[in-house]
Parts: sequence; C-alpha cells; structure tokens
Amino acid sequence: MLKKILKIVGIFLLVLVIAAIAIPYFFKGKIMSIVKTELNKQLVADVDFKDVDISLIRHFPRLAVALEDLSVVNRAPFAGDTLFAVKKIDLALNLMSVIKGDKMDIYNVDIVAPRIHAIINKQGLVNWDITKPDTTQTPSADTSSAKFALNLQQYSIEDATIRYDDEQGDMGMLIEGLDHQGKGDFTQDLFTLQTTTQAEGVTFRYGLIPYLLRTKTTMDADIQVDNKTSTYTFQKGKATLNNLELAFQGFFKLVNDSTYGMDLTMKAPSTQFKDILSLVPAIFMQDFDKIKTSGTAAFDGYVKGTYSATEMPAFGLNLAVKDGFFQYPDLPKPVKNIQVKMSVNNPDGVPDHTIVDIPSAHVEMDNTPLDMRLLVKTPISDMYVDGAAKGKLDLSKVSQFVKLDAGTALSGIVDADVTAKGNMSAIEKQAYDKFYAAGSILISDLLYRSKDYPDGVKVNTLSMQFNPKNVTVSKFDGQYMGTNFQANGEVNNMLAYMLKNQPLDGKLAVKADQVDLDKWMGTTETTAAATPADTASAPFAVPANLNLALQAQVDKVHYDKLDMSNLSGNLLLKDETVSMQQIKANALQGNMEVNGSYSTKNSKTNPDINMSYSVQNVDVQQTFNAFNTVQALMPVAKFLNGKINSNLELTGKLGQDMMPLLSSLTGDGNLLVLEGALQKFGPIDQLASTLNVSQLKNFSLRDIKTYFAFENGRVKVNPFKVNVSNISMLVGGSHGFDQSLDYTLQMTLPRSVIGKQGDALVTSLASQATAKGIPVNISDSIHLNVLLGGNIMKPTYKTDLQETTSGTLNNLKDQATTLVKNKVDTVKTALKDSLNAAKNNAVAGLKDQITKQITGQKDTTGNKAQPLQNAGKQAEQAVKSTIGNIFKKKSN
Repeated sequence: MLKKILKIVGIFLLVLVIAAIAIPYFFKGKIMSIVKTELNKQLVADVDFKDVDISLIRHFPRLAVALEDLSVVNRAPFAGDTLFAVKKIDLALNLMSVIKGDKMDIYNVDIVAPRIHAIINKQGLVNWDITKPDTTQTPSADTSSAKFALNLQQYSIEDATIRYDDEQGDMGMLIEGLDHQGKGDFTQDLFTLQTTTQAEGVTFRYGLIPYLLRTKTTMDADIQVDNKTSTYTFQKGKATLNNLELAFQGFFKLVNDSTYGMDLTMKAPSTQFKDILSLVPAIFMQDFDKIKTSGTAAFDGYVKGTYSATEMPAFGLNLAVKDGFFQYPDLPKPVKNIQVKMSVNNPDGVPDHTIVDIPSAHVEMDNTPLDMRLLVKTPISDMYVDGAAKGKLDLSKVSQFVKLDAGTALSGIVDADVTAKGNMSAIEKQAYDKFYAAGSILISDLLYRSKDYPDGVKVNTLSMQFNPKNVTVSKFDGQYMGTNFQANGEVNNMLAYMLKNQPLDGKLAVKADQVDLDKWMGTTETTAAATPADTASAPFAVPANLNLALQAQVDKVHYDKLDMSNLSGNLLLKDETVSMQQIKANALQGNMEVNGSYSTKNSKTNPDINMSYSVQNVDVQQTFNAFNTVQALMPVAKFLNGKINSNLELTGKLGQDMMPLLSSLTGDGNLLVLEGALQKFGPIDQLASTLNVSQLKNFSLRDIKTYFAFENGRVKVNPFKVNVSNISMLVGGSHGFDQSLDYTLQMTLPRSVIGKQGDALVTSLASQATAKGIPVNISDSIHLNVLLGGNIMKPTYKTDLQETTSGTLNNLKDQATTLVKNKVDTVKTALKDSLNAAKNNAVAGLKDQITKQITGQKDTTGNKAQPLQNAGKQAEQAVKSTIGNIFKKKSN
C-alpha cells in the first residue's frame, strides 16, 4: 500500500515538474502577442522589448511573466528621446486567467532599473502624452475590452532614475538610486497603500537656484486611495532630506491624464540648525556626524492648486536660521554668527507672481563678515532685482573652517562690494539711467588645485567693475596647464545670466604664450598604469547658455603631432557651437588658415564639424604625419617629398576620441604640388620595372594641380597631367579611405626610353601586322593605358600590353602574337565599320540624286560626280584612314 502511495506521489510530482517546465512554453507566444498588441494599440511611440521570460516557479502558484529590456521612444515633436527604459518588468499573473484567455489578472509587479525622462518643452507639450485618442463611443471607465485586469496586492521599484525637465517653467528635478515599495488591495475602491521610499540623491532646480542638490532622501507614508475620485490622501507621512526631518500631510488628486490637483503642507519638527546645515552637500559629505553646531532654524512649505501643462499650483517656502555656528572638531576655527531669512512665495500659481526674498544673510569666517541681500520679483515678464553683496575672504583660511577633498589646495583673496537695482528691461532697452549697478569684484593670487586639476588653476588678478551697461573685465591674467594668459573685455548681461539663465553675452580679447591642447583635452596619460578606460573622455560639450566672442592670439600651440606658431583669429561660442573665423598660424614650414564650426547641439557624443582649410607652402611629409584626415584623403603623400598648397572644405562628425569619423566626411578641395619628388611609390615602381623605364623611379614633380571630392568613403580625383623626362601621363580615378585604388594612367613614352626589349616588342608588333596585310608606320612614341587597382601598399595593374601582377617582361615575345591578333581584330572591325558607313553614305547620296532628277531640282553643290563614284572614293579614304590610325602618334 505504501509503495502505491509513494508511486502516486512521485508521479504527481513528476507531472508538476513537467507542467512547470512546459506551461511557460505553451503560453509564451500567446502572452508576447497580447503584450505587443496591447502596447501598439494604446501607445503612439516606438515600443520594443528584448524578450519575455515566463516561469511557473518564480511566483508559484502564480505564473511569472517578465518583459526584459523594454524601451519606449518618443515620436515627433520629441523624436528620438527615450521616455522610458527598464531592465525588467516582472509580473505575477493568475494562471487560470491566462489559460482561459479572457482577462489576465495581475497580482504583483516588480520594476527593475527603470529610467524615466519626462519633458515639457517650451511650447508646453509633454512627452508622456503617448496614448492614442479614444475614437469609440465607449466611456473611458469601461475597461471590458482590456486584456489585463489589476488585482494588485503589492509592487516594487528598484534602482530607478527619474529626470523631469520643464523647459517652459524653467524647472528641473533629478532623482537617482530610487527604491520604492507599496502594499495594498488594489481591487478595492477605497484602501490604504503602505509605502516606503529611498533615494540616493534628489536634485531640484527652479531657475538657476538649486533648492536641493544630490540630497539623500527617504519617505514613509500611508496613503488612503480612493479609486472612485482618483484621490490620494496622506494619512501620515514622514520624510528626511539628508539630516532634516519633515512631516507632511494633504492630498493629491488625478483630474485627468495631464491635470493634477494638490494641497500639501510640510514642516520641519526640529529646530536645530544642524539639520538645515545638512542640506549643504560639501558639509554633509565630510564627517557630518562629528561637527559641533549650535543655533536654531525653522523650515516649512506648501503646494496648493492645480498642475497641468498650462497651470501651476501656488507654493511657498520659508527658511530662517538664527545664531548658527559650526566647527569641525579637528579644524582650528569655526564658522559663526550665521543669520539667514529667506522666503519663496507664489500666491496663485502664476509664474510671474513668484517672489524670492532674502532680506538678510550674514556669516563670519575668522571674524571676517560676509553680507548679502536679494529681492527678485516678476521673473517672467520683466525681472526686478534689488541685491547687494559685500565681503572679503581669504581663501587660504577656508581649510581652517571647512574640510576639503583630499589633494585640494586653495589660496587667494576675494574682495567684493556689488550693488544692483532695477528692471532687466532697462538693460535690454539700453535705458541705463533707469538701472543702478555699481561696485567691483577683485580676485588676487588665487590658486586652486585638486585631483581633477593636479596642475592647478592660478589667477594672478581678476578685476571686474560693475556699471548699468555691463561688467567690465579690466584685467584677467593667470596660468593653466602650463599656459600663461591675459584677457580683458566686457560681459553685457551678467544678471540675466545668473537669474534668468539667459545666454552670457560678452567680448574678450585673450593672449597666451603657449597652449598644449593634448593636456587641455586630456589626451595624454597621467600615469604609466593608466588604461584606455582611465583616460577616455567625452568630447568637449559647448555650453548652451553662452554668446561669447573671443579674439585670440597665441604664440605657440601644440596638438598631437602638429606645432603652430603666431596663431590668431576669432572664436564665437553661441548656440552650443564654436565658430572659427580666420584662424591663422604658421605651421608645417608654411602657413595655414582655418574657418568653420564645431557643434554639440545635435549630439554630445558625435559633434558636427564644418571646416575650410587653406595651407600654403607647407611640407608634405609633416602634413601627412600631423593629420590622420590627410592620410585618408591623400595617402600618396606618404611617398611624396616637397612643398604643396592646398584648399579643403569638409563636413562630417567627430568620434568620442575627437577624431573625424571618416565615413561621415564629405567635401572637396584642390592640391598644388609646388615642388617635390615621388619616391618608393609601389604602383609606379612596379610599372617602371615592368617597362624597364628608370625615369619613372623617384621622379620630380612641379606645378601639378589636381581637384578632388570625397563622400561615402571614397576620394574622386579629376584627371591631371604629369610630365617626367618627356614621359607624359594623364592620371585620374579614385581611392577609398581604406586606401583601395581605382586609377587610370594614360601614358605616352618615347621609344628611346623604353629600352631594347620594349623597342623590339614594338618592331615585332609592326612586322606581324604587316604580315597580316596591314601596313603600319612605326611611331616615335608609344601610347599605354594602365589600370591601377588593389591597395596602395599592394597594388595590382593591367595594361593594354599585358595583364600581370608580377611586373616582368620576360614573356614579351609570347604576348606579341596575342597583341597582333587583337590589333588585327581591331582593324577588321574598324574597316567593317568604315565600309558600312561609306555604303550608307553612297545609298543616301544615290537616293538624293534620283530624287533631284525626278523633281527637276538642280545640284547647287557643284559636285558633278556620280554618287557611286563618290562612294568608291569614300570607301578608299575610310580604309586608308583606319589603317593609318592604328599606330599613329598621339598628341600630348
């Protein structure tokens, strides 16, 4: 009996194992089809996922379904932006609901490593509005046609990154390392959702003011969910921002897909200054628990109203610090007498009604006071500013108050006394009498060194004077990366840049003694153990909020294998683009001029370039070795010595190593060889050996000009003439960036240079032609076509004398018979064509003569010969001309 029971149990377990393995395969295709159908049915976006992982074991007894590497990419007007990408979405489904196929009940959702980027553009359009409009008459609440039903009990989000950019409202938020869990009975219309949330860093910006910066955040909340009204009420909520605890309450209501109502308040129960101090990232990250503090603080805020693409809720924020003090136990001096009052208030949600008011802020370091105040109103329509800052700071003493990162050195004096008051429109309209600005900022003997800047940044003097029109930079000199520089100029909208994030507009004249761009761009290894991954860096990204014109003069510039001197020109930094205007320099034993642009507007990883080069009297070998672009466009330069002039225009993209992507380049140019010599060039050397013509080896070139164009990885060269020791060549064709060759050389060689073997060949060819009944007069020159192929280092070629890759003339006699036959066939064809032409002319002439006789017309040509007689003479002349053209001398 026991054996039967064990047998039955064993069979039952075996069936379960087989079912656990087999069921996922039975339903995988069905589920994938439903998922893709539902996504395409509901969304206006490009949706893709790598695979669907199905298991009966992972969430037993429920069926586990996981979508892997899911991405949702926007279409216009946000084309190419990834709205949502996730490593895995793991669902727990009711197995019987899957088998029945009507609705699939979802009990659990786990989302792993999601990346969300929500955008509101300047026109107020949102990139998450990707659901297709409902064109049916069915009410939106009717979900009877849906293939999925939520019987959710719990969900989780692991390692999420959420970015929110409101370009219209000039607001941004970044949440990094977010973990979130929620539990509740989603089948009920009214239930309590228990949530826990942690984030490694939260950054929130409004305008240029960062209210939170990489702030470590936690939040625990019980939320009452009312599905009938889509209202979420915080029954109890507690959050921490670094060390600051906040209690919050209120509700959040979903009005429709893009409109939300809210009434939330928050307040810090603690009144300790230390909790507010934790919001300063540099202090919180350095032994924060050991800091001695005193003083009181208060913090509260609210958000109330409707949020949509066209509305904002009212909001407010208040901060007060009284008698603040802090000191690191292992540092000698404290920062004391910290007094701050700040309020940010918007009473009705209209952005232009926002008021930022800091009536006073005071701090003392080593008994040296720093004071400031700021009032900002009507920030959208016409910003009003009333602010002042005054203080003197000895930077060498900062390390006595605040801990700096290891390897950081700081010294110098900053002395500031600045005041500004008025509406920004006064500056924009150049009504400078209606805007008050005065004061100065003087920085002297500044030195900053860190692990990112091991060579240090030194500012000997930076003197700025403020007036209603602009900020004048009267003197700016220092050292960076071995470069000594001086600059002066003006900045026209400093306040608009700082407060409204408008492009910084200005003009600067800069002089420098020497610039090593290898160091500036980080292309040299700093340690012997550095790996490519250690030294790799992204291309230089041109800032979006600059409109700066730079007039530059540099004595010496080094970049890779290129050294330049006496460099001068203009740079314009605008719209994420650097425009180069008449950049001139002495280089490569000649001089050069560059115009063009470098832009990271369309791509930060593959910048766009648009360049125009002009080089005069430069050394070929130095040019070839200095530019990898020249190596691809003109590989023959490797074998050329001498001086050249060249003009080149190109467009394309750069790679992450700041080198041109050859496949992206298009353009054209010209090349003038002033004087040079071609040496050890494989294709010509082999041809010289084959023809036994020593003049083709190491021959001199002078005043040779050619035009070329390039695209799709090939350079097309227009035909150009070369004359070497009475040898005339016409060269044209193309080569690839991979250095493949496809060229034609039309050569005319005097018989006197081809040697006895070559002369014997020509005489033999003429004799054999005569033996075939074709009289041939031997010319003093030989015409030869050469087709170059293969690779520039391993060329192949064909000629009309032979087809060979070995380059010898040992078998010239064997080829003679074949070549004569080819000539005979050519003559036969030419004679046949000539006689047919003569015959056709005779028939046409006879028809014309008969017609004239029948109609009585007179012959006005004066030709009294008969048509058939003319035909005979024409045929005779055609045969003579054909035979005479076989070996006639070609003109150069």
